[in-house]
Amino acid sequence: MPECNRVTPYGDIIIAPDERGRFMGNRGCLHEGHDIVRPWNGKRWITCVLEFRGRRAPRWEPRRYTALFFHDEAVAFAAGHRPCAECRHADYQRYRDAWDAAFGVRLGADDMDEQLHHDRLDGRKKRLYSEPWDDVPEGAFVDLDGAPALVIGEQLRAWSPGVGYGEAIACPTAGTATVITPAANVAVLRAGYVLDVSPAASGT
Repeated sequence: MPECNRVTPYGDIIIAPDERGRFMGNRGCLHEGHDIVRPWNGKRWITCVLEFRGRRAPRWEPRRYTALFFHDEAVAFAAGHRPCAECRHADYQRYRDAWDAAFGVRLGADDMDEQLHHDRLDGRKKRLYSEPWDDVPEGAFVDLDGAPALVIGEQLRAWSPGVGYGEAIACPTAGTATVITPAANVAVLRAGYVLDVSPAASGT
C-alpha cells in the first residue's frame, strides 16, 4: 500500500502510487505512527541516495527521521533540498563549489541551509517568485497554471505524481515565469551544478 512519503516539486508530502524514485530525503522526524503531522522539523532538508554502506532507512520508527522519496534530483531541488554531505559527499562538494561560484562565498551546511530555508518558504507556504523566462536555467521547475513543469533545454516537461514527466512543450521566449525552485538552488544551477534527472525528462 502506498505511503504518504513522496515529495512534489512544491515540497508537499503526498501519497503517490509510484516507485520510490531516484533519491531519498530527510527533513527530520515528521511522523507519528504512519501519519505526517508536520511538513518539516528543522532547516536541514537533504537529498540522499537510496542505499549507503548497507544502512536501511527507518520505517516510521518513533523519534527517527521520516524517509521521504523524490522522483529525481530536479524535484528535490525544487522542493528546497540539497545534497547530503555524507552519502552524497562528492555531489555536496559540487554543490558547495557552485554556491561559491554563484555567491562569491564558500559556506558550510548550516549557513546554506539557513538561506535555503528562507528561499523555499513564505511563512509556512511554498515561496514562488517571478523571473524572466530567459533567466530560468535548465533543471529548474516553474508553475504553469498551478502545475509544475521542468525546464529542460528549450522545452518544458509537465510533472505529475505517480506519472512523472509528460510530453514536451516549447518553453516561452518572452515574459516572466513563476519559479518553484528556490532562488538559491536556481543560482547554483546557473553556476553549473548538474542534476541527476530522470531520463524520461529528455524523452529517453
